[in-house]
Amino acid sequence: MKLFKKILIANRGEIAVRIIRACKELGIKTVAVHSTVDRSSLHVKIADESVCIGPAHSKHSYLNIPAILSAAEITDAEAIHPGYGFLSENNHFAEACATSNITFIGPSPDTIRIGGDKAKARQILKKKGIPVVPGSEGPLLTIEEAQKLSKKIGFPMIIKASAGGGGRGMRIIKEENELASAFTIAQREALAAFGNSELYIERYLPQIKHIEVQIIADNKGNIVHLGERDCSVQRRHQKLIEEAPSPFCTEAFRKKIGDLAIRAAKAMKYTNAGTIEFIVDADGNIYFMEVNTRVQVEHPITEEISGVDIIKEQIKIASGQNLSIKQNQVKLNGHAIECRINAEDPDKFTPSPGKITFFSPPGGPGIRVDTSAFTGYTVPPQYDSMIAKLIVRADTRQEAISKMKRALDEFFIEGIKTTIPFMKKVLQHPLFIKGNYYTNLIEQLSQSENSQSNNTNGNSP
Repeated sequence: MKLFKKILIANRGEIAVRIIRACKELGIKTVAVHSTVDRSSLHVKIADESVCIGPAHSKHSYLNIPAILSAAEITDAEAIHPGYGFLSENNHFAEACATSNITFIGPSPDTIRIGGDKAKARQILKKKGIPVVPGSEGPLLTIEEAQKLSKKIGFPMIIKASAGGGGRGMRIIKEENELASAFTIAQREALAAFGNSELYIERYLPQIKHIEVQIIADNKGNIVHLGERDCSVQRRHQKLIEEAPSPFCTEAFRKKIGDLAIRAAKAMKYTNAGTIEFIVDADGNIYFMEVNTRVQVEHPITEEISGVDIIKEQIKIASGQNLSIKQNQVKLNGHAIECRINAEDPDKFTPSPGKITFFSPPGGPGIRVDTSAFTGYTVPPQYDSMIAKLIVRADTRQEAISKMKRALDEFFIEGIKTTIPFMKKVLQHPLFIKGNYYTNLIEQLSQSENSQSNNTNGNSP
């Protein structure tokens, strides 16, 4: 099967740049879409063609399905790659592409619909024998339903948005008297963020690791996994640092969680690239959490240790080609770490948009920087604050940590504030260095800093 001649990238920022580079290496022409404030962005500069699809607000540009499809039509693009975020997990967009005879580079609309409904995905995979955290069998619509369920699973428990992600519509409830107000707030958040107020409840596991498995599947039923990623360094359920392989996993555990991921993918009749996410408790028990029906922000670390270009595989599969690798050919070599560099105040985690007056990324063996930023680039306030991903690869985890520290020291971004200083603190934390950390690592870091500050204040004259 021949590859596409031209692909439109329905995204912006570093992921749009990443996809355009993969297309160029495959000999495929590219079309960049952009809002008015992104007219001078890097992805627009390096694409073969560009189309303005609307004003700055994403609702009128990057989420504007008719405008994106029109851009594909007038440029004769045969396929659309959605990247991550925006319309990447919108089944209506995938269906609209099919109706317009444009290939959507991702899973089928039905798979996206199931993956987007976390409560439904739980139901399907539980029936297939995939372990899930004890909780509701389906979405809960009323406080009364939640109160009834709470008597079965007990406290603490966690409310989650069925259509959600990124911590929105999520509340931890420690006692029964907190349930009613938390449920109402979570419903409002979910409706505002996702247009869907449905919630589900799980037992809250206070000490967990967030382990996800990268899977790729072609249209002939062939599925492989490319190992796991440890995404446990989070702040308010937002990932900050990821590494692969997980320092927690043994070979036996890796096989077990990889097999579960493939079983889950088969149950959903999955095609193209995706991620099966799990939580692992302190006793090593594995529970399915959710499916991400798109390429992940952290996909580069898997590429670095597997040697598989995930974006190119997505494109080849969408064009009708078979997987280029079998499971017994997947060999994981070395260790990779990714730090997400955000345009944020590193102390307050508040956005820091503005003009970058100096941008100098690190270099050297084993250093990769995925970014769309450059000297003179203005970070707009309308979009996500991530401006770069710093990825390192080394033969061992200890070497990778040392390399990341060195790379962060050499990463100069002036004119705005970034989270680079915060990343340095995390890498120096004893629990991170040992690889013995859970999703509460950032809370422990904050508590340690507050304790040190209080001690200093107490000893001062």
